Amino acid sequence: MNQFGSENPFYGGGGGGGGGGGGGYLSQNSPFGSGGSPGGTARRAASHALRPVMLRQLIEASQAHTDADWVIGDVEIGQVTVVAQVLSVQPQTTNCIYFLHDGTAAMEARQWIDPNTEEENKNREDISENSYVRVLGSLKVFGNKRYITATHIKPYKGEDELFFHILEAATVTLTFERGPPPRPSEGAHALMNRVNNHAGGQSAYTAQASAPSVNVGQFAHLPPLQRHIIEFILTQPKTDEGIHVAAIARHVATILGPEKGSAHKISEALDYLMDQGHVFSTMDDSHFNVSE
Repeated sequence: MNQFGSENPFYGGGGGGGGGGGGGYLSQNSPFGSGGSPGGTARRAASHALRPVMLRQLIEASQAHTDADWVIGDVEIGQVTVVAQVLSVQPQTTNCIYFLHDGTAAMEARQWIDPNTEEENKNREDISENSYVRVLGSLKVFGNKRYITATHIKPYKGEDELFFHILEAATVTLTFERGPPPRPSEGAHALMNRVNNHAGGQSAYTAQASAPSVNVGQFAHLPPLQRHIIEFILTQPKTDEGIHVAAIARHVATILGPEKGSAHKISEALDYLMDQGHVFSTMDDSHFNVSE
């Protein structure tokens, strides 16, 4: 179904019949391909995998600060792939700009021209306005304008490619939110138990309401923004990897408003808390825990 399954360097191990070529996201190299969970190592590995997305997801993606990874939900993203219609083509001396729309949102994709890549040059000749393409690249921003820096752009070969991409993007997003589907050997009971556990379980964002009360009196002297950050981290399930800055930003924006939850404000507040010894970064510069 997907002509990119066997020839694209990003789709290693994803080929197969019945449209299995796809994005390769649920292949053996996927964080979920062998029954992994959507937390911890799997979520970190996801940032190095090729993720199929819709353009609306890229529009709504968040970034804790200018040097941080982009995040969809609470999952970091690296390379992404989209299938969209080309509304306009603007060839320039050093690059070519494609204005794309996939039915959910519109965004530019920019591809640098390399005269030594014959295949890409041929693909560029085959792309015209109103045609559909698959784009592989990464999300960038310049002057508050988001765009895709494309490494590969290829014409799609039929409607199956578009439909498959939409379903694959939905599957990956739901897998991150709810966990991977049960294996065939687990049967229907495992699926029902998983649904029930998901409905009655607590996520990092719902646990706050019923979490046991913690002593935050020692932080009462802090400004409201810093105090809310501390309180939010303390009310989350305690893990070695800590809390992602994107989750902190969403909580602060809900409590104090979007301005206080901006990437700049959150970054400044976390820098202050680290300087004071109240919080520390854990596995990377985007995860934090409270010092005890």
